[in-house]
Amino acid sequence: MYEINYSGRAVSCTENETVLECLLRNGIEHPHSCRNGSCQTCMVQAVAGSVPQQASAPLKPSLREQGYFLPCICQPQDNLEIRPAAIMERLQVAVTGVESLGQDLVQVKLQRPEGFSYRPGQFINLFRDEKTSRCYSLASHPHHDDELVLHVRRLPDGRVSGWIHDELTHGDKIEVSGPLGDSFYVADDQQQPLMLIGTGTGLAPLYGIIRDALHHGHTGPIHLYHGARDAAGLYLGEELQQLQSEYKQFRYVPCVSRQEPGERYAAGRALDVALQHHPQLKGWRVFLCGNPDMVKLARKRAFMAGASMRDIYADAFTISA
Repeated sequence: MYEINYSGRAVSCTENETVLECLLRNGIEHPHSCRNGSCQTCMVQAVAGSVPQQASAPLKPSLREQGYFLPCICQPQDNLEIRPAAIMERLQVAVTGVESLGQDLVQVKLQRPEGFSYRPGQFINLFRDEKTSRCYSLASHPHHDDELVLHVRRLPDGRVSGWIHDELTHGDKIEVSGPLGDSFYVADDQQQPLMLIGTGTGLAPLYGIIRDALHHGHTGPIHLYHGARDAAGLYLGEELQQLQSEYKQFRYVPCVSRQEPGERYAAGRALDVALQHHPQLKGWRVFLCGNPDMVKLARKRAFMAGASMRDIYADAFTISA
């Protein structure tokens, strides 16, 4: 058991508990979102004590050297004195639109701050208030869209998604930070085949990545497998069909796992259908996004099918308690 001193308040961290879990259990309100080391919302600075290397591994070297780490993935091995980090600037933006994309799904458009640079496929943190934020992937493209575009599905008892669906409206001012994430297209081999597999709103970053690959003149095959339980969970079908008709190298396969597929859809989970169509992925670049169980399994199966780990890019969606 180790002692965590958080801005002058000392608490005890139990065995197998992360620093973030310890803080929250003791009633210390510390900003957080994904809890898996992706969003970096919870970043803190170590004033004293030794931090396990893996707790700072996702950060840039310049931050690691200053003692910053992620308490959500840190199980302490020493007494620590820490303080909140105020590194990631929050930007105030205006909501320019909230539009329905389908069942319990909206598209949120945000004013793009001046000088805000991002890569399609990255994500931002969106703040409901000072302490409550969530990560949302960007479906927009900086060269084709004036605004930042998010796809938000309503979650049961979702503190942020419910607020977005029920209260957020045109003209509202909110805060965002970012961008973050390294799951995006790099135009280093424009003939390399690309495999993109997503579920639900995991389509958002994949849609941005596909548009970016086509924007850069990617000539290799691009295959998108988007899955849902039924057709109501699929969206952007017309837009993706239009891309498929314009670009011969792009193929879109919508998948449904719990209804009769008919002629429009493939039957089964997106991961299963993709690997049935492409059982050998050696030399492919693979992008995965959506349900965390799917992403974990897909990473393993893509590797077993021959894809190099350095060519597998994945963002799993997590649900905050």
